[in-house]
Amino acid sequence: MPKMIVSIDGVVIREVQVTKDRTSVGRRPYNDVVIDNLAVSGEHAVLQMSGNEVYLEDLNSTNGTFVNGKAVKKHLLNDSDTVEIGKYKIKYVHESSGAADKGLMNLSPRAELSDPVVNAPAGGVPPLPEAGTGGSAAIKVLSGAAAGREVALVKVVTTIGKPGVAVAAITKRPQGFVVVHVEGGSKPTLNGTPMGTEPVLLVHGDVLELAGTKMQFVQQ
Repeated sequence: MPKMIVSIDGVVIREVQVTKDRTSVGRRPYNDVVIDNLAVSGEHAVLQMSGNEVYLEDLNSTNGTFVNGKAVKKHLLNDSDTVEIGKYKIKYVHESSGAADKGLMNLSPRAELSDPVVNAPAGGVPPLPEAGTGGSAAIKVLSGAAAGREVALVKVVTTIGKPGVAVAAITKRPQGFVVVHVEGGSKPTLNGTPMGTEPVLLVHGDVLELAGTKMQFVQQ
């Protein structure tokens, strides 16, 4: 099953299976793949699946769509092609099976890929070449309906937050765990300070707040 692995600044934030004949990509919340960044048009591009082939088509976007560094209008995707939309890179992988990266605030998996929130990814995000153990760690929810819940950070990438408001990704790296703001107009805070655009290395006891929910990073 074809899939798209979405990353920014080398941090994988989402894995999306291409299961429909038409999969839209853009900034607006009604897209199948939402990329909340001003460099991305409201309706930026579309993936058209025909049999075993997947075509990428730019929808007259403002900043263009690139495949392997070249601007394209319509392009037949090949395995391992890299699509660039704004600062985001989307690697196209064609395989026979796989699961998409999904999650919900209630810690249950869900099929809405545009709705990633507090949960370890339910499916197989492939390990990054640089990914290491980084020790064992977890996110403990301090407020809200899920207060008291603890999510072990056992996957390479865990997405947290509320779509359209604030979403962040925690990625396991050799030096530890890093967090980065990936989408949403409301910036998450780390120990009371709004986060910027660069990944930040987490330390034991750090408190993240996203969409009104406080979470603590716990590492052993």
